[in-house]
Amino acid sequence: MKGKKNINAEFNEAFTTVAVFIEYYNKNIPSAYPKATEGALIAFKATYPGLFEKGESWSIDKHRKRLMDWLPSYREVAIA
Repeated sequence: MKGKKNINAEFNEAFTTVAVFIEYYNKNIPSAYPKATEGALIAFKATYPGLFEKGESWSIDKHRKRLMDWLPSYREVAIA
């Protein structure tokens, strides 16, 4: 249908907050895959600062695949 926007494409390309990214990411990955946490995303951002030219914003399109590749190697450190 001509002129009809793809809502999923718009959401995937949009930049959003870390909380919205975590919720969407965890809801849409296979259940056996590691879940994203705020701590993991902070570490990811520190590891790949070049992916964050827009500051604090996250994008499903831009960050999801790289995060999926990186997340299994991440081990969250518990602070006592």
